[in-house]
Amino acid sequence: MNQRTNRMKATAFLSIFLLAITFVACNPERVKYTRELKQEMADKKIKRITNVDLVETVDLFGERITAAIQKELATQLQKTTNPAERTKLCQLQNLPRTKAIAERYGVAIQLLSGADVSAKSLNPKEREVLDAYLYNAEKKLPQISNIQKINDTLYVYNAAVPTENVICQTCFGNQQTPLAVWRLAFSKREIVRRMATTKKK
Repeated sequence: MNQRTNRMKATAFLSIFLLAITFVACNPERVKYTRELKQEMADKKIKRITNVDLVETVDLFGERITAAIQKELATQLQKTTNPAERTKLCQLQNLPRTKAIAERYGVAIQLLSGADVSAKSLNPKEREVLDAYLYNAEKKLPQISNIQKINDTLYVYNAAVPTENVICQTCFGNQQTPLAVWRLAFSKREIVRRMATTKKK
């Protein structure tokens, strides 16, 4: 009788155990958590990436992105003479490709002008760079792209739009010195993640 009782207990325990495993395995919250955990663990893996590697990657991504979004904005500005529509475009609204690129690269995209030299929302380092762009525009000097490491987690890529470009003239032509500068803010985590993806390919 004891042997039969023990068998029944063992069978009942096994059934409960299997049911518990099935419940956990089929729980979508657990699946989601596991994916997020795996991604976080992958992000935290020690990677031999130097600051030079990060800057080079930001430079590469920045150059590609500004070329694409500048082309889209210039094309759309040339398609309309409506002031309200042009204002929205200058604020980077109604630009599907630009929006898609921002999401794909995990980058915040802005179009700055000389007036933003005093913008408190920008880091002091960024305002200095923008002031240098404004000075070069006033003196008609060549403009080059710039990368700033703002802190341990943020890199900012800047590139000035040529003065004769429709973007500069349409969006900021009413300013004393027309100036348009792209600001691309990259988080270090997103850069490292995309570097790893690129290496795998």
